[in-house]
Amino acid sequence: MPRAKSDKDRKIFVLDTSVILYAHNSIMNFAEHDVVIPITVLEELDQFKKGNDTKNFEAREFIRLLDDLSKDNMIHNWTPLNGKTKGYFRVLMNPDNNLNANEIFGEEKNDHKILNAALHLKQTEKGRKVILVSKDINLRLKAKSLDIYAEDYETGKIKNINELENTGKFIIENVDIDAINQLYESHSIEAKLVFGRKKIKSNGYFILKNEKNSVLAYFSAEDNRLERVDKQLAYNVKPKNAEQTFAMHAILNPRVKLVTIQGVAGTGKTLLALAGALEQRRDFKQVYLARPIVPLSNKDIGFLPGDIKSKLNPYMEPLWDNLKFIQNQFKESDKEYQKITELVNQEKLVIQPLAYIRGRSLSNIFFIVDEAQNLTPHEVKTIITRAGENTKIIFTGDVFQIDTPYLDSQSNGLSYLIDRVKDHPLYAHIKLEKGERSELANLANELL
Repeated sequence: MPRAKSDKDRKIFVLDTSVILYAHNSIMNFAEHDVVIPITVLEELDQFKKGNDTKNFEAREFIRLLDDLSKDNMIHNWTPLNGKTKGYFRVLMNPDNNLNANEIFGEEKNDHKILNAALHLKQTEKGRKVILVSKDINLRLKAKSLDIYAEDYETGKIKNINELENTGKFIIENVDIDAINQLYESHSIEAKLVFGRKKIKSNGYFILKNEKNSVLAYFSAEDNRLERVDKQLAYNVKPKNAEQTFAMHAILNPRVKLVTIQGVAGTGKTLLALAGALEQRRDFKQVYLARPIVPLSNKDIGFLPGDIKSKLNPYMEPLWDNLKFIQNQFKESDKEYQKITELVNQEKLVIQPLAYIRGRSLSNIFFIVDEAQNLTPHEVKTIITRAGENTKIIFTGDVFQIDTPYLDSQSNGLSYLIDRVKDHPLYAHIKLEKGERSELANLANELL
């Protein structure tokens, strides 16, 4: 399709495979600018279209979207994207360039073919700005070495990660002594006695202080009251600090259906969530504890020896460790100890990879998702949208400890969730700050 001269002002964005696998509808998110898909990207997507992981879903959905958008047009020609404010797209076949990335880097790779596509557009689309968009940092660096503009895919990315530090717990100084005394005496007070007419974060947690005393409190938006928060024992696991106390309160609070717990290794995220789930086991049909599998060295688990159970056990072992820790709070003869074994045997308590949980109906379930920072925003949304009646979901993780290659602290699903649902009455967030695993573990977190 011929292009109007005025279209010279539009930028051309070249999308890498990693962007499509992150979000299949990414092609629609470049405003009035144009989008180019190198044929190499379609070839790579063809390898991802089979399977049940999110990346397989994204690959299939993108191929369907491209087919729908192209209609009767040849995809190597400029084709309009939907909407009057959108630009055009095309698929670029492997071009012949004077400058060849395969020769420059001394190796023939798909990444270099994608770079060649950007180089070709830079040479043929004179006067237009060509930008390579990739979640792959190394590919972006290679592009810049060839004088090609390169950037990350920004849609859904948290603009300021530091803002997430301001959610969850708040310390209020110089609180009237009478308000603190009333909280101790009557367990709850009207919020205006402390905050006046100020707007307060839903399900926010507070440390109220004055020179003589302090108290832990929770704001119930439904009642517009501050409630005193005491340390609650859950299956013999007792919170060891204020943040853990707040986290346990959120886990046990039936009004809160969605909880995120952020914190470094050893702060007790998974342990508290599992203990809280066991404490409420009678209120739910099942307890699911799941985590995404992030293969070592980016190799699929198929490379590991043994049957499927043997392959998955190393990834699930940390979750079993937490369960064994809780169980060992009791003697083998205690009914609590035996109850955990019974729950596992009857599949009332299930520990599985997240891929095995996906697609199931989540009604009457207490669902804990561990290592949620290794999920994409789409994966987090998929999990939550499957929640049925009487389901509670806890996401735990550390947004600064990413194990997947194309996510970072600003683009992972846990950060996205914390940012997007803050202040919702069904949601509570707590950041655990102090390591409680051991003094040795604290030494590593603080000094290494």
